[in-house]
Amino acid sequence: MKAVILSGGKQYIVAEKDIILVDLIDGAKEGDKIDLPVLATVDGKNSKVGTPELKDVKVSAKVVEPLVKGEKVRAIRYEAKKRVNKVTGSRKQMTKLEIVSVK
Repeated sequence: MKAVILSGGKQYIVAEKDIILVDLIDGAKEGDKIDLPVLATVDGKNSKVGTPELKDVKVSAKVVEPLVKGEKVRAIRYEAKKRVNKVTGSRKQMTKLEIVSVK
């Protein structure tokens, strides 16, 4: 069974034993269990869609790493003929989750 979950304003399609990176969850520690809201499920030919969430389906996740740095994003500001060339970068802080069960 696959489920569409919501975390940090983003939607993820997950199944059991998947490992996903989500936006940083404050106060999360390694080994913590987290229940995530389920928006929809797909099981073969059957599918359910919630309005906005499904009450009878739960997705449990375990925190594998509470703080992981994402990929580096570079932003460049350049103006021709003005000697303006500015490069900045950032790395987003994320949390690594392992999906334990989809029920």
